[in-house]
Amino acid sequence: MAEARFDVAAIGSAIVDILSRTDDQFLTDNGMVKGTMALTTAEQAKLIYERMGSAVEISGGSAANTTAGIASLGGKPCFIGKVGADKLGEIFAHDMKAIGVEYHGGENRPTKLPTATCLILVTPDGQRTMNTYLGACTEMSPADIDADRIASSQVTYIEGYQWDTPLAKQAIRKACQAAKGAGRKVALSLSDPFVVDRHRDELMALIRDDVDILFGNEDEIFSLYRAADLESAVASLREAGALGIMTRSAKGAVVLDGATTIAVDAAPVAKVIDTTGAGDLFAAGFLFGYTHGRDLTASARIGAVAAAEVISHMGARPEVSLKDLLVKHGL
Repeated sequence: MAEARFDVAAIGSAIVDILSRTDDQFLTDNGMVKGTMALTTAEQAKLIYERMGSAVEISGGSAANTTAGIASLGGKPCFIGKVGADKLGEIFAHDMKAIGVEYHGGENRPTKLPTATCLILVTPDGQRTMNTYLGACTEMSPADIDADRIASSQVTYIEGYQWDTPLAKQAIRKACQAAKGAGRKVALSLSDPFVVDRHRDELMALIRDDVDILFGNEDEIFSLYRAADLESAVASLREAGALGIMTRSAKGAVVLDGATTIAVDAAPVAKVIDTTGAGDLFAAGFLFGYTHGRDLTASARIGAVAAAEVISHMGARPEVSLKDLLVKHGL
């Protein structure tokens, strides 16, 4: 097998996050389900934005955040996503390149749709409730997938949110084919329990046919397997045949590799400010460890450290060098 050019090639939504602090009553008044992501139209997004308090803009997107974490750890990531020909698109592309992520934005197929935005409401307990207008992301298609980049990446990481757009499904299948054809690994993040509810059968088929590494939090794994308790969720995840990683917030994470179960505690954090990106950065840390020859326990511990850093401040991308942070933690 040829030497890999990238540790991870991630496919996902190129989104600019707009974050604002709020309270539970605002969520109730606007019909939002706390801690989840809902898709909106451009008109709905405009209305929510007008009702929000003061906000900050930060480039985001689940898989993009994961590549940002890998870059901060000293890895070699690539991100494939689609932006609009607008100011937010320019900001997103600049931010990715500035942090050391090779960005492939489907430049050969420009779209007239605006760059996607995610309006994120953060409540005092640090929970984030997201309202996403996908915009240009909806036009991600197989033509935007660079098979050479996929084939030269140790792992292709797929964002579950992509399953909400038909063309993106085709793009993902093309990427899986390219990865498998080159003898590479495929990883999937379930992203959100509502995504799982909408596409359970298709996701189960994708996991069965192509996925080597599966990431999900408790809610997502429970939803995927319609599990009533942790024991049955773990049993179902084990039967899937993939390397399974289930994050459990303050309870840490569980890694399931065949008959082996590895439990890793959450890394300490003085105060949880904003949980946006916790799962994304856990995946970043785990995949960095995995692609750099670390064992599963060490990889999960790196993921826990990365997740702890990102929930200690607003925004879903690291504010300090994760590479330096690992040294402090003896990793």
